[in-house]
Amino acid sequence: MIPELALDHLWTLARCEPAALRSVHLGGNEPGLPSVFRVGALASATIAATGLAAEYHRLRTGRGQHVTVDMRRALASFRSERYLGLDGGPPPVLRDPVTGFYETRDGRWIQLHTNFAHHLAGVLKVLGCENERAAVASAIRGWDGATLDETLADAGLCAALIRTPDEWAALDQAKAIARLPLFQIERIGDAPPELPRRHLSPSGKGGTRPLSGVRVLDLSRIIAGSVGGRALAQHGAEVLMINGPHLPNIAPLVIDNSRGKRSAVLDLRDAAGRDTLRGLTRDADVFLQAYRPGALAARGFGPDDAARAAWHRVRIGVRVWI
Repeated sequence: MIPELALDHLWTLARCEPAALRSVHLGGNEPGLPSVFRVGALASATIAATGLAAEYHRLRTGRGQHVTVDMRRALASFRSERYLGLDGGPPPVLRDPVTGFYETRDGRWIQLHTNFAHHLAGVLKVLGCENERAAVASAIRGWDGATLDETLADAGLCAALIRTPDEWAALDQAKAIARLPLFQIERIGDAPPELPRRHLSPSGKGGTRPLSGVRVLDLSRIIAGSVGGRALAQHGAEVLMINGPHLPNIAPLVIDNSRGKRSAVLDLRDAAGRDTLRGLTRDADVFLQAYRPGALAARGFGPDDAARAAWHRVRIGVRVWI
């Protein structure tokens, strides 16, 4: 994959101004870092697109930006959790020892995700074995791959049978995903353009970074949504990450993906927690969430609900399919 073509594809899908691509320089070549995956072009393109999207800075200051991305640095950013340290020492363990790939009785391979305690407990219950990698491997060799994959899925657990591209394409899930765009921007309301007044100079300009003064509520966990919130923080936004006290997390990812953010805990199962979040939403410019479809809407925080709470700020709603 050529980084420039990947960037052009992303930029075109977002219906952004093509001329902005002339303000980008992408350097470096594969492999930027040792890996079996050639994702350098993807890393460079997505980080460059993020920088270009921060062209909001030009609207506030009248000054444009030039975006330069080095592939090696982009790849380091993509796997930044590997370089994390904590108080001069190693970070908490990223993956549970049972997480990984296992061969089944019929010569297939299946991947288990057991980084959450309830996922690990569920897998061990299905397999009927001890919490040791060797015991898990032995138990899985007594199962056919497809049967184990279906059994774990029916139990609400996290696992994936390794399939060929043709096998995957034949599944209903693959067909459903193939009909979806990579991402979709959906306008949910109209209002006059408004720039946040916080941290601006008396002239109405200023803010040393593209998103200075923009307030973001980040209701996401683990990786994808949390990286999105981190990117906004890296461009100067004030990001407040909201987690539930009862929800599991992966400590190294919380640390790495929360750089530049503040954090708080709210229990949206309680009326008091929902009232607090509603109050925060009224003063937010961006409401970012990455829970299952309908999960936050059931608590009163769907896109339209958030728009009504912050009607004077909302311009568009954004869905990102990953």
